[in-house]
Amino acid sequence: MPLCPSARESSWSSRAMAEESQEMGGIHFPFPFPPYPIQKDFMAELYKVLEAGKIGIFESPTGTGKSLSLICGALSWLRDFEQKKLQAEAGLLAPASGPTSSGRNSVLSSSSCQEPSDTLRPAGDPDWVTEFVQKKEERDLVERLREEQLRRRKREERLQEVCQDGRRRFAAKRSRQEEEETETLLRLSREMLAADTAPEQLGQLECGEEHLVLAEYESDEERRGSRADEGEDDLEEEHITKIYYCSRTHSQLAQFVREVQKSPFGKETRLVSLGSRQSLCVNEDVKSLGSVHLMNDRCVDMQRRKHKKMRIGEDKPKRRRQKMQASCPFYNHEQMELLRDEILLEVKDMEQLVALGKEAQACPYYGSRFAIPAAQLVVLPYPMLLHAATRQAAGIRLQGQVVIIDEAHNLIDTITNIHSTEVNGSQLCQAHSQLLQYMERYRKRLKAKNLMYIKQILYLLDKFVAVLGGSELQSINDFLFQSQVDNINLFKVQRYLEKSMLSRKLFGFTECFGVVLPSLSDSEENRGLGGFQQFLKSLQSGPPEDSLEEGQAVALRPASPLMHIEAFLEALTTANQDGRVIVNRQGSVGQSSLKFLLLNPAVHFAQVVKECRALVIAGGTMQPVSDFREQLLACSGVEASRVVEFSCGHVIPPDNILPLIICSGPSNQQLEFTYQRRELPQMMEETGRILCNLCNVVPGGMVCFLPSYEYLRQVHAHWDKTGLLARLSVRKKIFQEPKRASQVEQVLTAYSTCIASCSHSEGHLTGALLLSVVGGKMSEGINFSDDLGRCVVMVGMPYPNIKSPELQEKMAYLDQTIPRTHGQPPPGTVLIENLCMKAINQSIGRAIRHQKDFASIVLLDHRYARPSILAKLPAWIRDRVEVKATFGPAFAAMRKFHREKSHPCLG
Repeated sequence: MPLCPSARESSWSSRAMAEESQEMGGIHFPFPFPPYPIQKDFMAELYKVLEAGKIGIFESPTGTGKSLSLICGALSWLRDFEQKKLQAEAGLLAPASGPTSSGRNSVLSSSSCQEPSDTLRPAGDPDWVTEFVQKKEERDLVERLREEQLRRRKREERLQEVCQDGRRRFAAKRSRQEEEETETLLRLSREMLAADTAPEQLGQLECGEEHLVLAEYESDEERRGSRADEGEDDLEEEHITKIYYCSRTHSQLAQFVREVQKSPFGKETRLVSLGSRQSLCVNEDVKSLGSVHLMNDRCVDMQRRKHKKMRIGEDKPKRRRQKMQASCPFYNHEQMELLRDEILLEVKDMEQLVALGKEAQACPYYGSRFAIPAAQLVVLPYPMLLHAATRQAAGIRLQGQVVIIDEAHNLIDTITNIHSTEVNGSQLCQAHSQLLQYMERYRKRLKAKNLMYIKQILYLLDKFVAVLGGSELQSINDFLFQSQVDNINLFKVQRYLEKSMLSRKLFGFTECFGVVLPSLSDSEENRGLGGFQQFLKSLQSGPPEDSLEEGQAVALRPASPLMHIEAFLEALTTANQDGRVIVNRQGSVGQSSLKFLLLNPAVHFAQVVKECRALVIAGGTMQPVSDFREQLLACSGVEASRVVEFSCGHVIPPDNILPLIICSGPSNQQLEFTYQRRELPQMMEETGRILCNLCNVVPGGMVCFLPSYEYLRQVHAHWDKTGLLARLSVRKKIFQEPKRASQVEQVLTAYSTCIASCSHSEGHLTGALLLSVVGGKMSEGINFSDDLGRCVVMVGMPYPNIKSPELQEKMAYLDQTIPRTHGQPPPGTVLIENLCMKAINQSIGRAIRHQKDFASIVLLDHRYARPSILAKLPAWIRDRVEVKATFGPAFAAMRKFHREKSHPCLG
């Protein structure tokens, strides 16, 4: 039975009495078991960061209970914060006491969405004016506190009612089912009527076009003017102080939610999980579309109008049959409000949320958003937090809130990828063709301002196609000048596309009438398009639509190409110094592309930093942290004094890990896997000999990381030719990481099965060797615990391709914008080294996943011994690493380590 909300305000400490409670510095941290010392330190430091409103960079190795430490530390702070706020409010609202200055400031500073109302007043004001203003502010404060208290009481009463009256949910469900049955009968009757309609009558039924015509467009200035006299009531629910937790994938978020459920806070926390329509949609018709863009379009379209006529078939005389498509049966406000309350009653993961939505006949995608204001913990994926438009659409408010970004080792790359965009020639041409046909059909019904913007967009598309004439990297301004579009205000065009929803109208237009490519005539509409027409001609020679089956046609139908153009236009409004445009010319116009590359991720991250109360960037391997400090925080205007770094050790005993740097192989060949040397036969043979020796002493599984898939292929082929592969196969069965993601699970299953079978049999085969790729599918998120990863070998240093134009531009940008530290290499060079070390740290972190685990880590390259490289290894590895100049001592250390760990009695 879930905890009823009536006791929520006092329940933060109720369950803690039955759990392990750790007191550090006067702070109680409920924990499901006695925490490790490093977990105590983690929670205490996290609490300080949140209390002081600072920015923390936290590193906690995998297997140290990072998620649980984040949960218990952060929610302990939120518990105390809410209790302090309630106590301060009670003091201010007490009849006998007026609001004191300290109490007023305490409540103001704890408000999640309100800014302090104090304003600077002239120093020479008379005393009576100052006193009047101060009393007015105090009255306003008390009034606002009473309103907040009333809203909070109503919310708790509503949740308590839902908690105590489960029958309400099922009564609403029965009512919804009856409505659905009625709607189904009505639809069947309409279809029967349509089937009996005479052919000549069928021709009179037109596709409903009213929703396709653009409404009269008002600019932002006009819209503000027209609403100046309107009293818009703010009906949105108050956003209480909360914690936003985000991670990379839905599986990681689901795992975090399960940790919350198991924690001492699992029965008392109002948690909501946010996700995409692909994860949360329960409408089978929408889910069957597959594409994210198609699902978004259909969902929004079904909300916008009650019924939509869609063409489902067209015969040669151009007769259309019609089908009435109702609005989404799950998009019902009454049902979604009920679902919102159910979500807040107890912690639910994504699967439970979807199941509840199906049961209640309510949309989990929107129901979860309705629950955001009253939630204490909001769990969401990266893009939903890091993209401003997505945040706004989801109703996420960061003002005064706490943000925790987990698995943040790739945070900079994620922000860069989210805000970098690419459009190809095919999309440009298709968007031009669709928009031109749309304008011609509705020219007489479109207002002058709509026509003006449509013609500007057509002009932009035409010029973008024309510029696809060569491969080069340009600044934003240079690209706009070369494209001859510098005279167009892209900010206004972008706002027009956003407000008018033209791309969705165009998508509906395409669905209703299909896409007819313009004929290659010399009419006025088609003149001057040049190569654009040639590309259209190539498109017309494609396979006819009637050659596809109906299901295939639906599956292959793309989203509106104008959506991609819209994202590209938005990117072009970035400041000139913060991005670059890459013109990539391929064999044809359709394959050529325009790519916007974001150089300064801080320009988008600064808003998150500015709005939130406190920010925590956490991960298992955060080294090197200089990238976060310099590229994200410093460039976002964060002072160095506000940033706190915390790195904890591992829970394993010091002798459970053996990190070795081996500088030369068995034949005294120096190990240096640079681009120039790693493909030499002697280097590949030396690597094979090292692995052969290690396979003789390492039990269970070994994972060997190589710099690239191509190098893995070359090494495997060379070993096969020289017989080294056969020698390796005597002791270990060889597995290779597949390029296709669909095959990864199959390879991992076979790998683990082989190791398990070898552990129970006595033979020459002692386990398996998995050849993997740094930055590949097995270098992140895979758990090689216990016998699955007794040894991790890193071959060489996987530096990125320095000849890449994108990387060269990024290096040049950093050299120009980040001050160079005395005695240190240029910031661009540091970037290359940091990218390499981040990839290495992620890969070697796949082993040692719990307190009793043990493994050896072998770094094959003499460059690892450089102080600058050693400093960028995780502290728990760096403090124990041993540098071996020759292979003999390294092999002896490996043999001794694994003999003692595998057979303690022999040690």
